[in-house]
Amino acid sequence: MPRLKLTLAYVGTRFSGWQIQPRARTVQLVVEEAVSAIVGAPVRAQGSARTDAGVHALCQVAHVDVPERCAHIPWRRALNAKLPEDLAVIEAAEASPAFHARFDSIGKTYAYHLWLTRDWVYPQRRPFVWRTGPLDLDLMDRTAGLFVGRQDFAAFQNVGTPVSSSVRTVFSFTRTPGDHPEEIVWRISADGFLKQMVRNIMGCLVEAGRGKVSADAVRSLLMGRDRTLAPATAPARGLCLERVDYGDGPNGDQIDRPEHSGQP
Repeated sequence: MPRLKLTLAYVGTRFSGWQIQPRARTVQLVVEEAVSAIVGAPVRAQGSARTDAGVHALCQVAHVDVPERCAHIPWRRALNAKLPEDLAVIEAAEASPAFHARFDSIGKTYAYHLWLTRDWVYPQRRPFVWRTGPLDLDLMDRTAGLFVGRQDFAAFQNVGTPVSSSVRTVFSFTRTPGDHPEEIVWRISADGFLKQMVRNIMGCLVEAGRGKVSADAVRSLLMGRDRTLAPATAPARGLCLERVDYGDGPNGDQIDRPEHSGQP
């Protein structure tokens, strides 16, 4: 059967995450229902990342197998005609039968958006930022460097998804300006992420920016591998999956976020 590679963007606010759950609206469920309606048979979509409830995406990659007779349908147009307004197919192409959206990925990049005043926020940005108030950005820069490299992130993993190892390699963790002076964006790239790892790291980083967590405390957390001692998890609404890397093209076949201003 032909295998389709789909690049998806969605606003996570009204989704209970990617993965199918009983009596819940999830991205996987909505995608499968749309493809099934076109091919006239049940299908299973496999995603590159199991984004949590409320987390957004500019570049979630999924694959799905379809009947041979449906291989040449204009899939992007056909699916977008059936999908709701908070979910869109950015790209649809036939992939190798061996391609796997999750297991072939060699890295992902997430962005987390912070709003640095509590006084106000653009209504259009409210679902996509964490309104933290003022933060010491220099302290945050220094703290962010402690997370880069290959190390055990057990202290930043929430329970719920069994894994054989909590060791991951963070390639980079950097800060850039947002679209407004009150907005900053932290981007973290790694070979993989544990359950709610980015949100847990951001919760810790914000506490560092508030002067409540020291660099020594972060080092102790990483060494101690005890989640119960780490700061609270950051809200889902500030997080967005921006890029998935596969490494099977001339430039790593990285799938980047589209150019945008404002919300995902």
